[in-house]
Amino acid sequence: MSFLPDALALILGYLLGSIPFGLLLTRGAGTSDLRSIGSGNIGATNVLRTGRKDLAAATLLLDALKGTIAVLVGARLSPEGAMIAGFAAFVGHIAPAWLKFKGGKGVATFLGCLFGLHWPVGLAFCGIWLGVAAVTRYSSLSALVASAAAPLILLALGHAGEAFVVGAMAALLWRKHAENIARLRAGTESRIGQKA
Repeated sequence: MSFLPDALALILGYLLGSIPFGLLLTRGAGTSDLRSIGSGNIGATNVLRTGRKDLAAATLLLDALKGTIAVLVGARLSPEGAMIAGFAAFVGHIAPAWLKFKGGKGVATFLGCLFGLHWPVGLAFCGIWLGVAAVTRYSSLSALVASAAAPLILLALGHAGEAFVVGAMAALLWRKHAENIARLRAGTESRIGQKA
C-alpha cells in the first residue's frame, strides 16, 4: 500500500464530495438560501422544499455522481483508493468544511458510492428503498433500511473490505437521520406526498 496515492484519494474524494450542489443550484436559480429553509441541509430533499422539482432532481443526480466519480478516480490511484475516496466523498457531503461542517444527510452520495464500488449493490439499494417506500411511504425509513442492507449484501457477495467501509458510511448516515428516527418512533415523521 502506498501512502501518497491513498492520501491523494482521500483528499480528492473529500473535495469532490464537499461540493454543495444543492446550495449552488438554488443560489444560481435565485431561490431562498437553502440553509434558511426546512432542515437547513444542502441535500435534494431540502431543495425540494423550495418548490423547484427540477433543481431537486439535478441535486440528487449530481450528489450521487460525485460519489461514483470519487470511487472511480480513487480506483485508478491505488488498490484501496476506491474505498478511501468513496468514504471521503461521503464525509465531504455530510460535513463540508466550507459550510461549517453542515451538509446533507448523505443518501444520494451513499448510493453513488455503491454504484461506483459494485453497481448491482446500488441497484439492490434502489429496489429496497422503493419497496419500503411503497409500503410505508416514509422516505427516511426507506433510506435507513436500504443503507443498513447494503453492507450485508456486500458481505454476502464476498466483498468484506467494501462491506466494512459501507457499514461505517451507513452508521454515519443513521446518525445524520437521528431526528428522523425520533419522529418515526413518535409517529410524527412526514410521509411521501404528505402536505406540510
